Amino acid sequence: MVELLLLIGVLVAMFVGYNIGGSTTGPAFGPAVGAGAVSKSTAAALMTTFFFVGAWTIGRRVVDTLGSDLVTASGVFTLETSIGVLFFIGLALFVGNVFGVPASTSMTAVGAIAGLGVANDALDWAIMGGIVIWWVVAPVIGFWVSLIIGRYFYSRLDGLLAMQESDGAVFDIDRSGGLLPSVSVHDDASRREAVGVVAVVAIGCLMAFSSGTSNIANAIAPLVGAGALEMNPGIAIGGLAVGIGSFTIARRTLETMGSDITELPLTAAIVVASISAALVVFLSFIGIPASFVVIATMSIVGLGWGRATRPISVSEAVRGETEDPSAIDEEAPDDIPTPGELFDPATTARVVVMQNVVPLISTLGAFLTFRYAPFF
Repeated sequence: MVELLLLIGVLVAMFVGYNIGGSTTGPAFGPAVGAGAVSKSTAAALMTTFFFVGAWTIGRRVVDTLGSDLVTASGVFTLETSIGVLFFIGLALFVGNVFGVPASTSMTAVGAIAGLGVANDALDWAIMGGIVIWWVVAPVIGFWVSLIIGRYFYSRLDGLLAMQESDGAVFDIDRSGGLLPSVSVHDDASRREAVGVVAVVAIGCLMAFSSGTSNIANAIAPLVGAGALEMNPGIAIGGLAVGIGSFTIARRTLETMGSDITELPLTAAIVVASISAALVVFLSFIGIPASFVVIATMSIVGLGWGRATRPISVSEAVRGETEDPSAIDEEAPDDIPTPGELFDPATTARVVVMQNVVPLISTLGAFLTFRYAPFF
């Protein structure tokens, strides 16, 4: 009977990992895919690799936090309750992925574990409060930093980078020379564009690594905390499931994050990825399960909004040249996009609503089940 329950628990954990891959690949590599820097398949492969590296190195610390620290009573996590928690995490994430919205795996997982803790009067409210505070603060920081850059500094950054996007491939790959292929810049692509492509992909890999440090716990922490699964096999199983999700269901979230919310040229993709990666790494460093998806989403929204409402540069604003809106419009370049071209309010509203509904499903579902179900 125990072996059957453990098998069910592993399958449910893999279902959670599958949905983690679907929901986190978009924020990590959506900007790169939207800018045409990598294909969806390449993004999935990079996500799988760097997620596993992050999970294997730093992620085990977050597994210990969610598996033992958040719930004060050690006996609360049993094999049965772990399966229940993982079920609600996977179900809630699956709802978000069906709608093509990358929901926060950390918020969803912590919500389910918190529902279990509250139902058994065993939640550490001090730890929970610290996590929630950073969940609120970090996306706000990402939004406003991105908005300010998009509104006042984006034109200058774009001019400095000067990455004119070519119609075809940026790199030529020659596999005829031996075991390792040779890579060169395509004739129609500039070297600056090549550097920009490498930069945005590298930052996406950093975000995938950061996601692994935080999100592996969401798939395996209940089973590890219950003592039903060892850490290393759990990380391997979770990483495999995340890879499957990255190659399959993540294609919808890649489209949402890469093009539906805002059109992202290469410069914008680098800005969004840099801000999001910096915040996620900071949260992981201080031991907070990072709300990875929300930070990346709000950074994209902030940059799109800032670019859509960009009137002038900072130096012009300091000289007081913003008083006459008509003058701004007359002097504005022809290539400044309209808000509708850069920022889709309808898509953004759908994303924000679903990113709040998905964690609510896992939290309420876990609480009601563990409080009132007779078999728990």
